[in-house]
Amino acid sequence: MNPVALKTLVPRELLASVVVFLVALPLCMGIAIASGMPPAKGLITGIVGGLVVGWLAGSPLQVSGPAAGLAVLVFELVREHGMPVLGPILVLAGIIQILAGRLRLGCWFRVTAPAVVYGMLAGIGVLIVLSQLHVMVDGSPHASGLANLATLPKAFGSVFAGNGQAAAALGIGTIAIMWAWDKWRPRSLRFVPGALLGVGAATLTSLFMGLAVKRVQVPDNLGDAIDWLRPADLLSLADPALLIAAVAVAFIASAETLLSAAAVDRMHSGVRSDLDRELSAQGVGNLLCGILGALPMTGVIVRSSANVQAGATTRLSTIFHGLWLLAFVLLLSSVLQSIPVASLAGVLVYTGVKLVDVKTFRKLGRYGRMPMGIYAATALTIVLSNLLTGVLVGFSLTLIKLAWGASRLKIAVRQTGDNSAELRLSGAATFLKVPALAKALEGIAPGTCVTVPMDNVRYIDHACIELLEEWGRANAAKGSRLILEPRALKRRLEGRLHTNPSIGR
Repeated sequence: MNPVALKTLVPRELLASVVVFLVALPLCMGIAIASGMPPAKGLITGIVGGLVVGWLAGSPLQVSGPAAGLAVLVFELVREHGMPVLGPILVLAGIIQILAGRLRLGCWFRVTAPAVVYGMLAGIGVLIVLSQLHVMVDGSPHASGLANLATLPKAFGSVFAGNGQAAAALGIGTIAIMWAWDKWRPRSLRFVPGALLGVGAATLTSLFMGLAVKRVQVPDNLGDAIDWLRPADLLSLADPALLIAAVAVAFIASAETLLSAAAVDRMHSGVRSDLDRELSAQGVGNLLCGILGALPMTGVIVRSSANVQAGATTRLSTIFHGLWLLAFVLLLSSVLQSIPVASLAGVLVYTGVKLVDVKTFRKLGRYGRMPMGIYAATALTIVLSNLLTGVLVGFSLTLIKLAWGASRLKIAVRQTGDNSAELRLSGAATFLKVPALAKALEGIAPGTCVTVPMDNVRYIDHACIELLEEWGRANAAKGSRLILEPRALKRRLEGRLHTNPSIGR
């Protein structure tokens, strides 16, 4: 690159990186809190996502870091097995992602029904809202969505009784500022993140008024927040539940990353994403986060869209944003310690509400009621049970939908003459429709020449061919004859049909 172009490029990328940094800073800490982890863990993940994944990324404008989509799963893992198990899980998940990228499986992680993905995000959004409403009044979230929902009246009652009023006011104020900024911000200031304004205003207000609220706890030395993975910790992967968790983390993180990469590609006209390289880069990032004892990472659409809108054109912006995070944590950790936890909870409540995308739910209605049902079932199961069960329910319903669609076959018999008839088939002729097809054939009078047009048959399997052949053979003595049309299709099937004079040649 020539010096003039470089001189123009670097300032633009630096400006974009500052915008991304300002968006990432509150989200990294807030998602860590929602995951049941110290805020510094989220900052470490954000730094690794910027410096390492940003350098290796196959999607140059995508920004990686801790994501709300994995907060619920991490919270469950930490609650059930303790914080130390997260390191081995992320190491294995990272290795899975690296191998998937090397085997060029990136495109397959996108073969996920949109209804399942959007339903998963909606369910996660509801759980985040239910848990962070407790944090927003300086309370503690419970283990499940139902428990959080059931105890909300008690939490709100304590606020009216005089406990947590200051925290609730800061959280509500943060949400109000973010909403107002999204709705009315000037075009010239569109790159300024609402989350930063909300958290900044809440922090200054709490300090000015001397409010006694819970504040972010981060160590003065970032190294104190690193829990290095020990070889003995890897033995915990002998537990089948943790192996399943590692696969779940790898799959969800990969699906969210690659869907985000595809969305980012639609926002700009520059270099397209290399999905396999991006998948491997994410694997390296999660592997390092496992070694450092941090949170899992994915490509994140909120930070990535901010990056594109701020004018970034290369991966330099992502790398610089990681440098800003590192410098801020090392030099200004006292500023982070002044931030009210309730304000970060307000950021996550606002984010969680936006994950429940009603417009997306309505758009699914264009494809029928089944996608809307899959969306709702996935989201409800996640809220009522857990993330993994909800995703499995969504996939199961998708497979049922596919099986139902693949098995649909319209059968009609039309008399075309005294001794001729037409057996009309439309759809997929699979073994599931053998009984219905047999019933239609039984109603055809002996001595009839039956023509079977195949123009509207998407697929026909061996069971249906055998049935047609058997009917022709059984009724040949009565003068019946069966003809498959068009002839080109008949010739394609001849290799699977026995030599039989009852079948039209």
